[in-house]
Amino acid sequence: MRYELYYWAGIPGRGEFVRLALEEAGADYVDVARQPGRGGGMDRMMRLMDGRRSARPPFAPPFLRAGQLLIGQTANILLYLGARHDLAPKNEAGRLWAHQLQLTMADLVQEAHDTHHPISGGLYYEDQKREAARRDSAFRADRIPKFLGYFEHVLAHNKRSDGFLIGRRTSYPDLSLFHLVEGLRYAFPRTMRRVERRHPRVVALRDRIAARPRIAAYLNSERRQPFNESGIFRHYPELDAKK
Repeated sequence: MRYELYYWAGIPGRGEFVRLALEEAGADYVDVARQPGRGGGMDRMMRLMDGRRSARPPFAPPFLRAGQLLIGQTANILLYLGARHDLAPKNEAGRLWAHQLQLTMADLVQEAHDTHHPISGGLYYEDQKREAARRDSAFRADRIPKFLGYFEHVLAHNKRSDGFLIGRRTSYPDLSLFHLVEGLRYAFPRTMRRVERRHPRVVALRDRIAARPRIAAYLNSERRQPFNESGIFRHYPELDAKK
């Protein structure tokens, strides 16, 4: 079965969490919105989101077509792929734990986005710079250490493994934590250089995932899209101030 991944072209965004799982699994997939031709796959993506065409449309990208299934929400997609491609524990408690970790990461993603769009996603960053500065200051000082500290704790207390969030081998939350660290490094390089010193296990996991053969090949391919100032993780130097 060939998967179809639907996400906005030009940004890694939330779709990157799904791409990493598909790449690690060696799955056959197509990134629909990046297809060549008039409009690429964007027209197809918008049609699938049209509530007039379906009683169960996805609310927003990313979503994944898997045969007859159309699965929306990043954590929900990964719940499905984790079970199908051995990227999650087989027992119910383990699957729920993986899903819980992913949902916690989703909270961090939203907070990172809100540093540059604290009022509304419908406004330009330039229209809310004052509010963004206040939101960003608290995020860097309190929230990044709190979230990374949580994952550091989980890594330290996984008694079955030296270096994974769950069990003895890579699961989709490990891949997602890699992307979170990458995104935070891009958006807040100065802050992360300081914060990472207190979270060595998180950094070690990031390095371990980057070295995995399929992930390393993906990172060096044209399939991987670079971070930029249109996505979730954006680098505005004034939002990574020293204080």
